[in-house]
Amino acid sequence: MEPVTLAFIALALAMDAFAVALAAGVALHPVSKRQLFRLGFHFGLFQGLMPIIGWLAGLSLQGLISTYDHWLAFGLLSFVGGKMIIEAFHDDGEKQKTDPTKGATMVMLSVATSIDALAVGLSLAVIGVNIWTPALVIALTASTLTVAGMLLGGKIGMIWGKRVEVLGGLLLIGIGVKILVEHLR
Repeated sequence: MEPVTLAFIALALAMDAFAVALAAGVALHPVSKRQLFRLGFHFGLFQGLMPIIGWLAGLSLQGLISTYDHWLAFGLLSFVGGKMIIEAFHDDGEKQKTDPTKGATMVMLSVATSIDALAVGLSLAVIGVNIWTPALVIALTASTLTVAGMLLGGKIGMIWGKRVEVLGGLLLIGIGVKILVEHLR
């Protein structure tokens, strides 16, 4: 996998985590070092594990879908990207009343922000990409952007949350189109 493509995938997947971290930063302002570590570590961990789980599932299906793998990758990435764009425009209306870096809330946020990475892992398996380097890059990128999002949250507020989710969705769709075009040549 090309480093630029991997970087775009990692950035796109980290957009949900970044947007949630922005909101957490706004809600928690000021943010403690402990809160930064907890959320950054957990978002990075889940973002790194989910593509591995998806990749392992994809390996077992690879023989059955090898003629359609590029369409599957395109479909999954477009679906996830489209979902991210649509969700960016939904207002959940709920303010975070508890510390989102603790307990069940943190685990739920970690899973919710990393579900997209599961589909990406499946996509990478069907196109024959080894998962270990991408998983590490995805985890480190998510962790870094989570910490950055929390730090920026108090300064730039919720305005950017929707924009970065839309950007992440568009990046995933673009990567899906790139995979499709490369395999159809």
